[in-house]
Parts: sequence; C-alpha cells; structure tokens
Amino acid sequence: MRTALSAVVITGVLLTGTACSSDDNGSETIAEAPVAESPTAATTTVPAPNYYANTRKVCAALNKVFDADVAEFGTAMGKMIAYKEAKQTAEAEQARKAASAELKDVAAKVRKETAAAEDPELKQAGAVSATKFSRSAADKALFDKVKTTKDLDRTLAAKMPDWMDPIAGLCAV
Repeated sequence: MRTALSAVVITGVLLTGTACSSDDNGSETIAEAPVAESPTAATTTVPAPNYYANTRKVCAALNKVFDADVAEFGTAMGKMIAYKEAKQTAEAEQARKAASAELKDVAAKVRKETAAAEDPELKQAGAVSATKFSRSAADKALFDKVKTTKDLDRTLAAKMPDWMDPIAGLCAV
C-alpha cells in the first residue's frame, strides 16, 4: 500500500514538474509512471479439526459415568436421609462420607474421560465440571442441609445443572 501511494505521489510530482517546465516546446513525451504491483499473499486455508468421532466417544463415556455413578451418589444420599430421619447419627455420617466419596469418584472419572478429548473446549469443560463435583464432595454444608427427600430434590435441582452444564452443551445430541 505504501509503495502504491509513493508511486502516485512521485508520478504527481513528475507530471507537475513536466507541465511547469519553461523549456516546453510541446515535443517532449511524458514517460508513464511505473505501476507498483503489490505482491499477493498466497492464502491457504487449513481445514478446522474434526473432533466429531472423538467427542461422541468421550460423551458416551461421560453419559455412563453420569448414569451409573451419579445414581450411586443418589443411593448414598438416600441412605443418609433415612439415617438422619431415624436419628442414627453415626450411620448418617457414614452415608454422608459414602456420598461424598461417590461425588469424588464422579469428578475423577469426568476428569479422566475428558482428558482423552481431542476438542480443547471439551477438555476444558470437563476440567471445570470435575472441579465443581470435587468442591461439592468436600462441602459438608451441602450434605448437612439435606434432611429429607424434598431437601435432596431441591439441592440436586440446583446442583446438577451447575455440575453438568459445562459439558452438557458440548455433548448434546
């Protein structure tokens, strides 16, 4: 662009200088201004990576984790509620620890499955989701506020989207 602009300016100066020449007898020929050609950049397009097959595989594995392991978490939570209602605190605490361990297990499996993802977005989403499961597993207050199945429903209604949303958009069919 600068070369073309320079050529135009130089041509203008030369033409002005030639037109104003005092020796003008009308027989002089004006040389054509050099045309500056700008080099064209060779554009190569690299096709976007295709993660489809790998993403389907990773998402299928995650669905198994969510179906089986989250169900085990629900079972442990159900036992915890039953023990709390029966005022069996020692057993309720054991069930809470089991439920916490199930969430930690879900986090580890989500992290493992998404680590194999080729899609960097899915890999990142898996790390975020796994971290959320791990934090909830360590959150004793989360378990303490669940005393009835109604409490469990409310808690899970709030937590499940938080845990799974990072992955859900990438694994949606």
